[in-house]
Amino acid sequence: MSSLNLDDFSDLIERPDGGVRRDAEARRERQIVPPGSLGRLDELGEWLAAAQSAVPVRAIERPRVLLFAGDHGVAELGVSARAPGSADQLVRAVLDGASPGAVLARRLGVPVRVVDMALDCEPETLPDEVVRHRVRRGSGQIDVEDALTIEEAEAAFRAGVALADAEADSGTDLVVLGDVSVGGTTAAAVLIAALCGTDASVVTGRGGRAIDDLAWMRKCAAVRDALRRARPVLGDQLQLLATVGGADLAAMTGFLLQSAVRKTPVILDGVVSAACALVGQRVAFRAPDWWLAGQNSGEPAQAKALDRMALEPLLDHGVTVGEGAGALLALPLVQAAAALAAELPEESEPEESKGSEDPEDPEPLEAQGPDGV
Repeated sequence: MSSLNLDDFSDLIERPDGGVRRDAEARRERQIVPPGSLGRLDELGEWLAAAQSAVPVRAIERPRVLLFAGDHGVAELGVSARAPGSADQLVRAVLDGASPGAVLARRLGVPVRVVDMALDCEPETLPDEVVRHRVRRGSGQIDVEDALTIEEAEAAFRAGVALADAEADSGTDLVVLGDVSVGGTTAAAVLIAALCGTDASVVTGRGGRAIDDLAWMRKCAAVRDALRRARPVLGDQLQLLATVGGADLAAMTGFLLQSAVRKTPVILDGVVSAACALVGQRVAFRAPDWWLAGQNSGEPAQAKALDRMALEPLLDHGVTVGEGAGALLALPLVQAAAALAAELPEESEPEESKGSEDPEDPEPLEAQGPDGV
């Protein structure tokens, strides 16, 4: 039995400051560029001001990419184009700066942190700062067994909470959240289907490296079978993560909820982070007000989750590679919104006309007599 009470998050999480947002809207109306002419950048600037409780909004100066990593036993069913248990190879590519997410982060000057929660490799093969939070080696095959024990799920969730506190305490002012996993999109599809009450075929996509039709049918079957195991535990979100989630997903959910507690804005990447956000919404309905959807990856489950949370993606580029790459592409947009909201000057007040409005002024000449008297 878990000692973790998720109901506490509903009490601890507040919405971004509505009064500050109104002040930001009023300031925007006074700026030299007409309101609405910057499109969604106006809305983003006002959202950031509310999240920061600051008008004018502060620049995003200390963003961080945080990637949760893990292998999922369901990959043994051939639901992924990658070999089961090979997520450590993706992690090494990130650490070596040779992955899409790493290249984008380097170009944008954003540090990257990778957190191993359940990679299927020897921990000695990766740096200590990567593996120190690991809960287990690989998550269970969710179509026939639980991904985690309830104790492991709680440990992973608490690790996510601790990481959110660490980022907030270090001055991180925005987090780009992503995953590095093999089989993770299958677990994400199960969570979203369970929470949205949909069938397996509605949420099953092709994954980061697109699978063929036969693999897609195997993935549909795996999601269908896992859904049968998920529905009886829908009322307990931690048990749901233990049953059909995984250590990386449990940690990501804890991270998202605690980031909302600490008022740290987060940009979501793909379907895995969207699934964790949806679980987080079920725990605390105000939490999604602290998150942005960075992009539409094209995964059907992601679209379903974002619609349920009323989050509209900032970009629609169909980036499915994971590693926070799609959300990183949205980061300059958010930074631009902050800069425009803070730095565009306000219109100056027109000078009051001095003429006939002054009671001491003489009458206009045309009103005087022909002799000027």
